[in-house]
Amino acid sequence: MAEMRNKQVILKDYVSGFPKESDMNIVDSTITLKLPQGSNDVVLLKNLYLSCDPYMRIRMTKDTTAELGALTPGFPLTGFGVSKVVESGHPDYKKDDLVWGITNWEEYSLVPTTGMYKIEHNDVPLSYYIGILGMLGLTAYVGFFELGSPKKGENVYVSAASSAVGQLVGQFAKLHGCYVVGSAGTKEKVDLLKNKFGYDEAFNYKEEPDLNAALKRYFPEGIDIYFENVGGKTLDAVLLNMKLHGRIPVSGMISQYNLTQPEGVTNLAQIIYKRIRFEGFVISDYFHLYTKFLEFVLPLIREGKIVYVEDIAEGLENGPAALIGLYSGRNVGKQVVVVAHE
Repeated sequence: MAEMRNKQVILKDYVSGFPKESDMNIVDSTITLKLPQGSNDVVLLKNLYLSCDPYMRIRMTKDTTAELGALTPGFPLTGFGVSKVVESGHPDYKKDDLVWGITNWEEYSLVPTTGMYKIEHNDVPLSYYIGILGMLGLTAYVGFFELGSPKKGENVYVSAASSAVGQLVGQFAKLHGCYVVGSAGTKEKVDLLKNKFGYDEAFNYKEEPDLNAALKRYFPEGIDIYFENVGGKTLDAVLLNMKLHGRIPVSGMISQYNLTQPEGVTNLAQIIYKRIRFEGFVISDYFHLYTKFLEFVLPLIREGKIVYVEDIAEGLENGPAALIGLYSGRNVGKQVVVVAHE
């Protein structure tokens, strides 16, 4: 029964405030490359790519309200990954199948098959399945089309617009015939929005002393759809600039995740006055749309009608720095950690 070294990223303790690399340890353990007897709903995986996602910070808090619950100190982080099946106790998964779903931040993982998806289309990079072809792509699709209910010619604003989700929302909106403006935190990202992702306009929110005035400049007639990734002061300014019957799909609020006391939002009455539909969503409620989403997005990728940018960190040992970088905006595009090449 073969034993293999199994490098892991371990959460040391629950986090308060801004997370640090020192909140995680890189440890070398071992794993037996054999399923326990009677394991008919688990698989042993060799992890290839891991996804760094903003929601992971919420799970580092003890009393979290995150759907997946709190992470456990002393154990590996968990999140979305792309993996290869080493051994399977489930009839739907065979040795060497490629899959994506929830796995552990380690080289090899023994995990249940619940919420796991077999990768059927190998003509695109495997790492795409933790981004544009995975949870994040589906998030952009559901938030914009299902909750945003866009119409051609409408005005769309996307915060954190160069993020893994934001870059896709903007392109979906442009393909749908909308006018699209995005905000980001560096000149490099603003240039990326305008010159690579096809946004009509983009601005650096850090250079805008008055966000309300900035939004009035870019949306003199108001905003029909605001794709919410940030929260806080941005949301407060947006509410003043929404049009009647505007829609705000709420995907995330990254500006709030590391605050011990979240910022107050003072303009919530605008939701009433302007009859705004303001709706948060958790993407696991929409996995039944995954096949429909693939039918929509795969042709766009193959025909070069969608641009997708990844920020690659090589090696599990660089995972903590890559994850922490999300919260200071260090990454450009979707942050991926490469554990192993197939």
